[in-house]
Amino acid sequence: MSDAQLIDELASRVMGWKVASGRFVKPGRSWIPKWRFAPLDRLEDAFLLLDTARATYTLSKNSDGIFTASVRVAQRLGNASGEPKARTITLALARAAGIEVDR
Repeated sequence: MSDAQLIDELASRVMGWKVASGRFVKPGRSWIPKWRFAPLDRLEDAFLLLDTARATYTLSKNSDGIFTASVRVAQRLGNASGEPKARTITLALARAAGIEVDR
């Protein structure tokens, strides 16, 4: 799954947005361009996903600078480690949401 496909899937499943050409349509017919929602790169968007999913999570960083995220959504647990922080959080959330990611 490409990064763009993953973001589309998260926008749909977690945020409840409809995926359209070049944009996400929010409830109430408002919309944002796809480039403005970048949870793999922007920490604020990764945390928006966590908050919207009502996830419980644990975040840590070891002495080598490796970031680890454990995310629980309902009864599912997702884990990820690495850098950057936003990507690690988003990948853990995706796994907790039942989305298959290889990275």
